[in-house]
Amino acid sequence: MDLPLTLGGLVVGFVVGMTGMGGGALMTPMLIFVFKVDPLTAVSSDVVASLFMKPAGAFVHLRRGTANLRLVLWLCVGSVPAAFVGSFVIGALGDDVSGLVQKLLGAALLVASAGLVTRAILGMTQRRTPAGEGPAAPRSPEIVVRPIPTAVLGAVAGLLVGMTSVGAGSVIIIVLLMMYPALKASELVGTDLVQAVPLVAAASLGHLLYGDFDPGLTLWLLVGAVPGAWIGAQVSSRAPGGIIRRALAILLLASGLKLLGAPLVVVLGAAVAALVLGNLLWITVRRRLARADAAPSSRPVEIRTSPKGRTDQ
Repeated sequence: MDLPLTLGGLVVGFVVGMTGMGGGALMTPMLIFVFKVDPLTAVSSDVVASLFMKPAGAFVHLRRGTANLRLVLWLCVGSVPAAFVGSFVIGALGDDVSGLVQKLLGAALLVASAGLVTRAILGMTQRRTPAGEGPAAPRSPEIVVRPIPTAVLGAVAGLLVGMTSVGAGSVIIIVLLMMYPALKASELVGTDLVQAVPLVAAASLGHLLYGDFDPGLTLWLLVGAVPGAWIGAQVSSRAPGGIIRRALAILLLASGLKLLGAPLVVVLGAAVAALVLGNLLWITVRRRLARADAAPSSRPVEIRTSPKGRTDQ
């Protein structure tokens, strides 16, 4: 048994189950930089591992009703064929194209992380709850699904997954946040996890045919990743949206830095700093807003006595 590999799979599985993203953005760099696995083998093994890991989280969200099945359908229309094509392309062209795509995706993840934080703070300063915040509810909101843009989003994400193993959660969650702001955070995660199952199935088939799949490596990853994904999904299907969004923002930051080639020490330091400073900023903004809301109530209350002796305010 390869205990370090299994523990790594457990951590990645938990993150995927809780946030719907991070499988490729965490597992592939972990395999390459920590376990010194060949890049193409890492991508192939990661994609095949996701085929068994993501259903564990998707099943929890299906039972809780925190997945929009119409969105899942249209995402899969684009993602399934594109994922198969992407695995063929990377097998034919090699790692050069994969590296370029990963760097572009890393930059996009950093922008998305900043966008999540900005959106939450603006929502608070405008005295309203940001869309998707609040406790998780076991139902999908009434939204109007846009088939063509949703299918195009699925195709882009599928192509990225087939080529790099990154993008199933990262890209889809980022764009879904912009396209469907009424979705709660738990429903974003649930929808992404459910649509990822057929997506990674198509990508896995392509990598089994054209990639460099390592069955032993994948087996020990799955020993930790499957229970980790199940536990993470239990958390995300019940947790308040604000907690999930903070986890998403930190994960986007760490993944983006790693994909851009930052050392592991820098990535971990940035994640810890974001966790500490982000919470301090959040507390400061909330306290200032609370003082501003309490200020008008400090005015003296006028008490009047009615002719019949009743006291009115």
